[in-house]
This record gives sequence, C-alpha cells and structure tokens, in this order.
Amino acid sequence: MIDTDTFVTVLYVLADDFCKANLPPDIRPGPNASLSRSEVITLAVFGQWTRFESERGFYRFAQRHLRPAFPSLPHRSQLNRLTRRYREDITAFSLYFVELLQARTAHYEIIDSSGVVTRDAKRRGNGWLPGLSEIGWSNRIGWYEGMRLLCCINPSGIITGFGFAPANVQDRPLAETFFALRHTPHPDLQSVGQPALCPYVADKGFAGKKCQQHWTEDYGAQVITSPRRNSKTPWPKAMRRWLASIRQIIETVYDKLHNTFRLSRERPHHLTGLQARLAAKIALHNFCIWLNVKLGRPRLAFADLLDW
Repeated sequence: MIDTDTFVTVLYVLADDFCKANLPPDIRPGPNASLSRSEVITLAVFGQWTRFESERGFYRFAQRHLRPAFPSLPHRSQLNRLTRRYREDITAFSLYFVELLQARTAHYEIIDSSGVVTRDAKRRGNGWLPGLSEIGWSNRIGWYEGMRLLCCINPSGIITGFGFAPANVQDRPLAETFFALRHTPHPDLQSVGQPALCPYVADKGFAGKKCQQHWTEDYGAQVITSPRRNSKTPWPKAMRRWLASIRQIIETVYDKLHNTFRLSRERPHHLTGLQARLAAKIALHNFCIWLNVKLGRPRLAFADLLDW
C-alpha cells in the first residue's frame, strides 16, 4: 500500500519518460497550455479511480490535494479540453506497458467484448453520442444503449489492445476490424495494439469455421473457440470447462474497468471524451499491474494498492 502522493509521482515520472522517448515534441501555435502533456496524462489517468464519483469529484480532489504538484491546474473545462486533445497520446501510453511488462511473450491472448452504457435504453430522443451509440444486448446488463468495448489481454491481465463500436455490432464483425487493424495498422486507430505472437482464445460469439479460417489466412490471427452445442464435432465437457477457466481472467479485467475504474458510470457527451476516458482507464489498469509487479504484490490487487 502506498500513499497518493507517491502514486501520482511515480505515474508522472513514467508518463514524462514515455513522452520524451516515444512522442514528437508538442509544438502548437498560440500561447502554451497551463499544463504540459505529461501532466495532462498523469491527471487524466489518476482521475479514473472509482473513489471519484465523477470528473467533478476528481477536480475537487485535485484542487484540495494536488495543487502543490500541479500549481498551474486550470479550470475543469480547460482540463477536459486538454484531456481530449491528448487522447491519442493517452492511448499510446496505455499500450506502453505492454512493452514494459513483455506482455506479448504469453502463450495465448484472450479476446472478448463488454457493453458500455452511455444512457438509459428506454429514454426517448437522440441523447448523447447520436448516431454512434445504439441499442444492444449484454449478458451482464441486458438491453442497453451505448457502445461495445472489445479488449485483448494476456493471461496475467495486461490489456494489449482495445477498440469499441456501437452496441449493435456483433463480436465477429468487431473482431474482423480489430484483426485487420492489427495486421495493417492505421495511424488514427492505434488502440488495437500489435498483432499477437500466439493464438487468441475467445467464447462462442467468435465461433465460425469460415471466419476463423479467414482470420488465420489473411491476418495471421488464430482464434480458438469451443464449437457450438449443435456442432457435428462438439468438444468434451472437460475441454469446454478448461477453455472457460482460462478465459475467466478477462471477466476479472472487465470488472476492474467497470467498477474499480468507473466505466459503468460514464455518460460521455462527445466521442473524443469517450476515447480519452477509455484510454485513461486502460492506462490506469496497466499501470497498476506494473506498479504491483514492482512492489512484489499480486498483479490484480488494486483494492488496497492506495492508502487514501
């Protein structure tokens, strides 16, 4: 367990080293921003803890407790604009830990999706994110309006890539785009990360002989799923249980994102805000794993990591 000042300091030092070593100089016209890029990344990532019930709650905490470390802390609206401006850099920082923790050396990666609610599915009107959020189904929450988040993790829980789409997009089309972007990267869609050096393990939502063969041949992505129950060659019960057991880690990771890092309570008004917050949550998750490794603690022991 460490205090918040130490946590923020370590996070800032790591973010600053990352920006200097991996990002081009931040040169923009006009007067300099009140916060540097490293400071914005640090505040954006730290502010995702569920202890802060909202962005307003985090800003009040920052005003009371983080002023000595960030004396030029701007108004909350300006801080939000800076966070959205650096959303791509926050995304790159979130995947920086894949390299630090050598996460791509695992024997397999697990891929799965989860529903992200943006508003009540029964409300009328366009609401927030019109034309982007849609009605979809999630086994965890039922019918909802929002987005579908796809994450890829290694067996120790490190998120190696992520992406999202409207909630009505099914797993296989979402995986198709994910694997295609990993195979042929796009400069504006770097959140998917690098291609896995091992097979992917997935649930039945990704099953299908033709699509799996296509992913292997065209993208080099071998996806392992148990056949559907009506398949002509069903797996034995023991094999289905084994596959379910090694996939359990991704349920734990999604629980961290939704509950420990407040994803289930997000109600974004703009797509760039959703991108920035989601990337910050991924970065905080991977940073906490990295910090726990350094402290000799269990990797996913987040609840007692900070002495608030």
